[in-house]
Amino acid sequence: MSSHARYRRPLLYVMSAFYTLAGVMHFVAPEAYERVVPPQFPRRRALVYVSGVAEVVLGVGVLPRRTRRQSAWGLVALLFAVFPANVYMATNDTLGDVVPDRFRGIARVAAWVRLPLQGVLMLWAWRYTRPASDPADDSP
Repeated sequence: MSSHARYRRPLLYVMSAFYTLAGVMHFVAPEAYERVVPPQFPRRRALVYVSGVAEVVLGVGVLPRRTRRQSAWGLVALLFAVFPANVYMATNDTLGDVVPDRFRGIARVAAWVRLPLQGVLMLWAWRYTRPASDPADDSP
């Protein structure tokens, strides 16, 4: 088993937990997510809830082999769809009300770092759109 294959399953669980938790947070703190939706988008709260549901469904959906590839493609599409919100967050002071003054510089840097990180997250999800080279590695 290659070193990449050894990490495929554990990273799948990490990815699932990451998106599931992020999706749940859309319902716990919708105001924070609403702030980063660009103003030209209508029904910002509805978009927050829809993207939250998508993250939960797709995050859970990558676990079973039967839905893994479709869910991984869904995550790639979702990451592409929310990219405008990440650009808006990086180019506007959207976190001003929620981030203390002493952390604003760090928050701005993090918002810019998040832009290329979207590509890394897309590649990570894309990895699960392809069949595993070792069938034992592709369970459950």
